[in-house]
Amino acid sequence: MCCFSPVGGLLARLRPLRVSATRILATPLADGWQGLVYAMQLSTPAEVAMLLPLPTRAALGDEALHFVNLEGYGELFDDLEAAFPRPLPRGGPVALGAPRAPLPVHRVGAFDASFVPGLADMDRLDPRFRIPAATWAALPGVAARGFAVFQLRKGAGAVHPMALRFASARPDQLFFPTVHIHDGAVHPTARFDHTLFAQGVAPGAGWRSTGRAARIDLDIDRCKGLVDGSAPLSRRALTGVLPNADTWVDRG
Repeated sequence: MCCFSPVGGLLARLRPLRVSATRILATPLADGWQGLVYAMQLSTPAEVAMLLPLPTRAALGDEALHFVNLEGYGELFDDLEAAFPRPLPRGGPVALGAPRAPLPVHRVGAFDASFVPGLADMDRLDPRFRIPAATWAALPGVAARGFAVFQLRKGAGAVHPMALRFASARPDQLFFPTVHIHDGAVHPTARFDHTLFAQGVAPGAGWRSTGRAARIDLDIDRCKGLVDGSAPLSRRALTGVLPNADTWVDRG
């Protein structure tokens, strides 16, 4: 799920936070770990934090997630899109509690990022970026998750890929954080503008594969170990009004 801390004040009411063109890459890694890369178009009138609740392995605590700096591969998703040229339909082309030590803050490219091991550790996060407890209570399964937090600056434009690897509590599946919480509330449906990319998924169910090694389409060295250069890439689009839920895919 993609959750944004509320942006208050008159400016926010006049110019609400807007997110579009979300692109997510999920990859299987060794020993039950998963790679995750997230990018989007964002317009926000004030500094805001994006929280990604992830199915991390609780027993590993603070070591269940590692951030990866992909600032040097800002065009990763452009390369991923180029690997899947759009077919031309007939008729021609179509345009498309007690105080505790604060959580460590990591500089990851253009972002400041933190990992919150669980809901019980939310009091260690900067108060400006917390989401009300009632919001989390409305989401099933969140109590068992860890949270990757990215501090985003105000303005409008593309956000360079945010990347991490985490020890998954469900290593037989790939996880895509696709629940929307953009206004502090959980709605049963949401408007999706998402493109999902993956490795290691079974064909079908809307997934389209390149059928060739990823190294042909991507600069594997700049992927920082998150992509297997010998395995194919797969793509699936989620668009329109859909159930507001995260996406799980069996590893193929």
